[in-house]
Amino acid sequence: MFELMQKNVEKVTKNYSPNFDLKKRHKNKIKYLIFHYTGMKNDKLAIKKLTNFNSNVSCHYYITALGKLIQMVPDSYVAWHAGKSKWGNDISLNKSSIGIEISNPGHQHGYRKFNDKQIKCLIKISRFLIKKYKINKKNILGHSDISPLRKTDPGEKFPWKLLYRYKIGIWHKIKFKKFKKKKGIRIELKLKEFIKLLKNIGYGVEHSNKYDLKKIIKAFQMRFRPKLIDGKLDNECYHIAKSLNNYK
Repeated sequence: MFELMQKNVEKVTKNYSPNFDLKKRHKNKIKYLIFHYTGMKNDKLAIKKLTNFNSNVSCHYYITALGKLIQMVPDSYVAWHAGKSKWGNDISLNKSSIGIEISNPGHQHGYRKFNDKQIKCLIKISRFLIKKYKINKKNILGHSDISPLRKTDPGEKFPWKLLYRYKIGIWHKIKFKKFKKKKGIRIELKLKEFIKLLKNIGYGVEHSNKYDLKKIIKAFQMRFRPKLIDGKLDNECYHIAKSLNNYK
């Protein structure tokens, strides 16, 4: 590990996964940081899956339930964490990203808040990686952002707003109280414009049918409006998207 990492990140242990591309990549290829939850009942099961050759999944870093950091694939190799994915004009984000898995049962096994030790560890490793690879704040994403039709992690309990305060990821400037009375009320007339706003942010909305679009809106809501996730376009969602389009 680099000296800088030793100073700024919790002690890192290694438990390497066999699931990665053998060809090394140049550090300039790394432009995304992707957050996941494990969706497994405990650390033992999650680590077993991530280190199982037959699972075909892995990550670069794993944060345990106690907030300990494990490196599973070196940064210079492509880990198999994103799968079929898209953001902006980029597809198959494995090749250009670093994946961080955080221990959490997920929506199928009793989804819960991420604890303070986990978030403290996540902030440290994220800030280190952002600085090392010069990752743009707009390219710090959840799995559901890049694969909204099939993924829901890290979910609505992931503290995106808190991370933003530590210069990790982006957030909007909308005050929720302003739209409280009209929250959840559809505004179909602005749907086409909203889709353009989502596309400008990075979401893959091309050729989406109504069913797919609902999932994409839910992914957007989990990220930026977690208190109401209904897949409906309302004024609050519209103005959040508009605010993010003006993000610098």
